[in-house]
Amino acid sequence: MARAASREALLDLLGPVVQGAGCDLEDLEITPAGKRRLVRVVVDRDGGVPLDVVAQVSTAVSEALDADEPFGDAPYVLEVSSPGVSRPLTQPRHWRRNVGRLVEVVVADGASVVGRITSADDAAVVLDIAGASRTVPIAQLGAGRVQVEFSRPGSDDHIDDDDLDIHDDEPDDDDEDDGETHDEDGEA
Repeated sequence: MARAASREALLDLLGPVVQGAGCDLEDLEITPAGKRRLVRVVVDRDGGVPLDVVAQVSTAVSEALDADEPFGDAPYVLEVSSPGVSRPLTQPRHWRRNVGRLVEVVVADGASVVGRITSADDAAVVLDIAGASRTVPIAQLGAGRVQVEFSRPGSDDHIDDDDLDIHDDEPDDDDEDDGETHDEDGEA
């Protein structure tokens, strides 16, 4: 491959490598950084991308770049990550992977709407907008943005005092007796 490989050539090289690891290549960015190239690869898959899969993709992409030498002898730095919450939802798979999340999107009539994705497929997205269901064809959706929620409806993720690891001197009703007797200073 030529010394200054194009983004398209790298997409052709790395797309099958990433797919071989069971992921989709969502984005590829090549940035000059002095004498080096910074290669950023963003991958995703249904159910999210666990850290071990990111490591597997990173190894496979590194091996492909080393074998093909798209930058000649110039060194490169490789970063492989999953997309963040700020990534725009532009493909049907993006919408499908975010079912249950709150999004903001501009629809074909120019209106900006905020709603929860209740379902999505290759043809349309169903949004719950203030309790009303609205089906919008994919072609009529602008880029959606996931809205950060600190407590999602229906979430059972609450913390009470018993869940916290607080070191206090007062025994709780559910503290186990360890069978040792302690004096005032906590000495056994």
